Amino acid sequence: MENQTVVVTGASAGIGRATARLFGERGARVGLIARGEAGLDGAVRDVEEAGGKALAVTADVADYAQVTAAARRIEEHFGPIDVWVNVAFTSVFAPFADISAEEFRRVTEVSYLGFVHGTMAALTLMRPRGRGTIVQVGSALGERSIPLQSAYCGAKHAINGFTSSLRCELLHENSGVRVTVVQMPAVNTPQFSWVRSRLPKHPQPVPPIYQPEIAARGVVFAADHPHRRQYWVGGTTAATIVANRLAPALLDRYLARTAYRSQQTAQPVASGRPDNLLQPIDGIHGHDHGPRGVFNARSHHRSPQLWMSQHARLSAGLPAGAAVIGAFLAGRLGHRQ
Repeated sequence: MENQTVVVTGASAGIGRATARLFGERGARVGLIARGEAGLDGAVRDVEEAGGKALAVTADVADYAQVTAAARRIEEHFGPIDVWVNVAFTSVFAPFADISAEEFRRVTEVSYLGFVHGTMAALTLMRPRGRGTIVQVGSALGERSIPLQSAYCGAKHAINGFTSSLRCELLHENSGVRVTVVQMPAVNTPQFSWVRSRLPKHPQPVPPIYQPEIAARGVVFAADHPHRRQYWVGGTTAATIVANRLAPALLDRYLARTAYRSQQTAQPVASGRPDNLLQPIDGIHGHDHGPRGVFNARSHHRSPQLWMSQHARLSAGLPAGAAVIGAFLAGRLGHRQ
């Protein structure tokens, strides 16, 4: 493990930042890709203080040429890449009618095509060697969309689709390259303080909220065990995905009533606040935001469901358990109609 070379996109904050540090704790060589220089500098410190080696490369994942150049630079510095983790994303919190075509395109280019570009860059290097692992950091919202995040949800759905297609092609080739997806719950990342938003109140993740270190443990475990198609982090992820498969129409009605309120705090947001859609926030303020957002007091540090998903014998019963949870949730939703 200590000889692994790992690449993490979106490494300057949030899940990417926490994941990079966790790989650093294992002594890995970690290539860090993001736009924000202050966040990248902080990520380098995190990895090196944890015991790993780090190389920061500034790149916008929406630009394929920048991603491939970053991949080549990391390989030249550290040697062959063993694990590539796609995390980088951006979003716009607003009703679909209030999102411009240019904004929707930008979210898609970063949050979907950024994963495509990272996967392409990784495969170009891994496929000739016949080995390597690609981890896509997904979301429960890639299975069950919610209002006010149409661009982000669309990107996460697209990631699932193209990854499934790629997996089949790798199997057809009998390739040693593996690809897996880790579906995430609501996570306390800085994105809610810098995402572009047209909501009247401060955006928030839909509770319950988990700390990014929980998500990072799921990512690292998936990188070590890429034989499974998907991993679910957080009980709410399992319940949401299964409930959507059982009663999607009920969820539509429930979320139409509740999701506007549940995605906002009581704190008003000043008009004209800076956001990271087109340029990194730490490039404006020169401030390192770190892995966590502003919801520490409300965030969970443990996930029993993640522990179950990491234990093969116990996780065999997870679908049945999730189905029970999903059926219960669907029943509750139906009762509220």
